[in-house]
Amino acid sequence: MIKTIEHLLAEPFVTFAILLAVTLSVPVLFERLRLPGLVGLLAAGIILGPHSLQVLNPEDPIIQLLSDVGLLYLMFVAGLEIDMQQFQKMKYRSAGFGSLTFFLPLMAGTAIGYFNDFSWASSILIGSLIASHSLLTYPILSQFGVTRNKAVITGLGATIFTDIGALIVLAVCVSVGEGDFSTGRLLGLLIGLGIYAIAILVGFNRLGQIFFRRSDNNQGNQFLFILLVIFIAAFGAEVIGVEKIVGAFLVGLAVNEVVGNCPVKEKIVFVGTVLFIPIFFVDIGLLIDVPAFFSSPQALRFAAIITVALLLSKFLATVLAKFLYRYNLKEMWTMWGMTLPQVATTLAAALVGNRAGLINEDVLNSVVVMMLITSVLGPVLVRQTAKKLPLQDEPLPVEESDKWILSPKLQSFTVLVPVHNPHTEPYLIELAALIAKEKDGVVKPLAIANAQAQMDSPRMNSLFAESEALLQKAVDIGQAMEISIEPLLRIDRKVTEGINHVAKEQRAQLVIMGLGHYSGFKERLFGNLIDDVLWASHCPVAITQLHQSPKLIRSILVPVKRFTASEIHKVQLAIALAQHREVTVTILHITSTSPSPKEEESLKEKMLKLTCDNIKNDVEVVTQVIYRSNIARAILQESKFHELMIMRTRRRRTNAGGLAIGNVSSRIIPQLKCSLILLGEPNAAKATSYAPVTQPESLAHSSAS
Repeated sequence: MIKTIEHLLAEPFVTFAILLAVTLSVPVLFERLRLPGLVGLLAAGIILGPHSLQVLNPEDPIIQLLSDVGLLYLMFVAGLEIDMQQFQKMKYRSAGFGSLTFFLPLMAGTAIGYFNDFSWASSILIGSLIASHSLLTYPILSQFGVTRNKAVITGLGATIFTDIGALIVLAVCVSVGEGDFSTGRLLGLLIGLGIYAIAILVGFNRLGQIFFRRSDNNQGNQFLFILLVIFIAAFGAEVIGVEKIVGAFLVGLAVNEVVGNCPVKEKIVFVGTVLFIPIFFVDIGLLIDVPAFFSSPQALRFAAIITVALLLSKFLATVLAKFLYRYNLKEMWTMWGMTLPQVATTLAAALVGNRAGLINEDVLNSVVVMMLITSVLGPVLVRQTAKKLPLQDEPLPVEESDKWILSPKLQSFTVLVPVHNPHTEPYLIELAALIAKEKDGVVKPLAIANAQAQMDSPRMNSLFAESEALLQKAVDIGQAMEISIEPLLRIDRKVTEGINHVAKEQRAQLVIMGLGHYSGFKERLFGNLIDDVLWASHCPVAITQLHQSPKLIRSILVPVKRFTASEIHKVQLAIALAQHREVTVTILHITSTSPSPKEEESLKEKMLKLTCDNIKNDVEVVTQVIYRSNIARAILQESKFHELMIMRTRRRRTNAGGLAIGNVSSRIIPQLKCSLILLGEPNAAKATSYAPVTQPESLAHSSAS
């Protein structure tokens, strides 16, 4: 019986099944215990590894393959998640701070390695392990709305310099560690690396632009293209004699802007964070010998020394940046917290250095301990300091172009309502009618019949009949509400493309849809219909979950996080619904610090500014400021006293370390009892783009004829 079990454990499919079970269950369990998910993956690797239960073997070919793929994926996502646009705004400061927060820890780590009898190559590599940092704290910064703060942008941009610097040091140290080192060989390596980097950053960027432009929005082909270039770049790195993770990181930077505004990006990150990257962390756990580590005073001492060296050197770098760029204390503490977490580049370089024989098991275990400490300390520090930073830099002025629905210049307002479900259709049409009625606009219900191979097939006729019935029902509702209804019937192979194409053709200013749900792995991977519409839409999309008729709603709650033009649209949507109907609109702002009476009055003035001042007519607007530490719980509590809540949807960034911070909306929606509208806006949207396009005179003439 024992031999049978051992034989089964040696089967690749059993190993893969165990890895899947671990990645599925362990992170969820640890997150419920309020511990990071990757800590659970490391713990699972330790328990199942050769130093404990001996269920998994790090020498197993399938584990090595999946771990190597996860390693490449980790570095690729690290490059992909860097915001190049933000970096361009503060590139000189980012370069200055990046140099400080890289070279000071590098020198400290090198000194530690040298005085612990490591070779120069190993000592410099140890220094590089504490010189880089990850974007682990980005979701927290985004949550508090401070990603436009100059100090925050400087810290985020410095990530590029520290990661690239650490990877260059790794490539040189591994080359030196292989022997036969000479100045000529080093010079040749650096020249080859420079040519290779330019080829990747320029060549793959242009190749990606060409492919994505000609791929006809085929997400499957785009996904495969990205995977292919990752492995081609890894192979090229091996050819010139540097580590393959360098190529993966450079590819992430190269295609950063190419996939930045495409829906395939979320799918790429999703596959990595749910499958390959977790397996890489499990593999790291398999290599850790916990009993040997704690029984070795030298290993414990080394872990403490490099952790303290990291904290002090990063702190010194932020202090120098504070005086150099005149940042305040809150910004300095935030920058320090941002540069502490050591996840992606550090773990990848440590594993490569261990495999190359440059660092031993004690150093690898010490790096893991340092990673665990900094991945907890950094986010905690940023969470405490970032909330005290000003929201963005300055509130944006409310201009005429920002008023969208309420703009007096916008005379023709078109609302497109895709209809499919006869049970939810009435509420959607009623909602659209209430919005369009205020502007004497028009509601255009859209039914899409999926194209069939033969247009005269019974299936095609049946789809046509169903669509016409839906459209007639919409017309009846519109007539009862005395609103102009223009039904549209379209044949298309893809529903999402049909919706977006018609919205653009009809110059719609708003699309209204029902809220969809992720019901399985396929939708999590490839997205659902709403995801695809949001990614491609030219205008705002209102995603609704209505529990009662919109005509009966008498109280609307609008939580606002910051006082900028990005928040205006959901406020004016609420006002448009409330016009002349005895509806109360409550604008809610939740602050994590207790405001003084003067500060509270200032906040309420900013909230009223979002209502576009005197365009409120008879709408009763209430401003409310609440001091709470748990934003999601506070919003849920206030929602109990309202019949409708309007929020914004936003794309959720997943950091390269796999420690995604859940956004407020995702925690609220499953527990919400009142009706909900999620207002999603197109990428890089500007309010002026929603205005109807005036037809050229020649086109108007041809239409009339």
